[in-house]
Amino acid sequence: MHDELVDRIYECSVVPETWPAVLDDVAALAGSTGGLLFSARKSLNWTASDSVAEAFDAYVNDGWFGKCSRRVCLMSQEAPSFFVEYDFWSEEQLSADPVYRDFFRPRGLGWSAGTGLQLPTGDNIVFSIERAFDGGPIEPENVARLNGLRPHIARSALVSARLQLKRAEGATEALAALRLPALLLHANGDVAEASPMVEGLDEHLVWGATGKLRLTDKRADKMLAEALAALGSDAGDQVRSFPIRDFAGNAELVAHIVPVRRGAHDVFGDSLALMLLIPVASERAPSATLMKSLFDLTPSEARVAKGIAGGETPEAIAAAGDVAISTVRSQLSRILEKTGCARQADLASLLARIAVTTPN
Repeated sequence: MHDELVDRIYECSVVPETWPAVLDDVAALAGSTGGLLFSARKSLNWTASDSVAEAFDAYVNDGWFGKCSRRVCLMSQEAPSFFVEYDFWSEEQLSADPVYRDFFRPRGLGWSAGTGLQLPTGDNIVFSIERAFDGGPIEPENVARLNGLRPHIARSALVSARLQLKRAEGATEALAALRLPALLLHANGDVAEASPMVEGLDEHLVWGATGKLRLTDKRADKMLAEALAALGSDAGDQVRSFPIRDFAGNAELVAHIVPVRRGAHDVFGDSLALMLLIPVASERAPSATLMKSLFDLTPSEARVAKGIAGGETPEAIAAAGDVAISTVRSQLSRILEKTGCARQADLASLLARIAVTTPN
């Protein structure tokens, strides 16, 4: 069931009409009524489960969206996690809040688990699961289930947001609409098609005689090969987002591997994966929220990464979080694997250089 749901989440990336049913099933995992996805860059686009679509149509069109502080709270959080109402407000505050008091609760809603994605492309995405008010708050164990799906939701929602939740007629149209460097890859690494914005990335990308893609960053090239092999074998826990460095070892791009699943083959043919290449910059201070958008870090891993970026030792991070040093070292090892770094110093350097860029 979990693997099938993950495949359907990735199908939504370019087949947006499948989002409502997927939102229903993600909500069911958390014992909830339905779900919704908002994306905003230059305009607001959204989709929702049929069960809550009417309520959220009124939420958007009757002015409640602009009055609601929930998305502001979600977007302010640095941890890559879903959050519930009690993470932000007391019961007294909720009861007095006009959006909860006068909009959600009269419609039988009022409990949710949501997450914000502030992406380096300039896209801001909110994904939330809505529960009936008489069902009570969403429990920690259900938040944990949602967090297990969050990296997949983030990658798929990024593609959907770039396409403005519209289905492309074919691969060429979809790649152009993404307005990012992007390549469609076969299982062996051969390039099926590339977006126009790939031009100019010769420092990082090399095509072999048969069309096979190689990355000049050997660490990134190895992670790409491992990601494609894992997709082909349905291995579930492979890293799918990783940095690509220049010859001096500085991160210049982050690659996101988005599997092509189910109905997405109608758009992308027999390709195995879509690889998005998101530029990063070093001329500004790093964004505090960027780590959660670039890499598949769990909330606890993100806390460790933030500490390393701030110059803290693993011992200090363990003490501050009241966890065992062995736990922090294990988390640090996983972070190094996910970011393609060989040493703690490399990780600190990587995180110190990355800042948000905003492609059109």
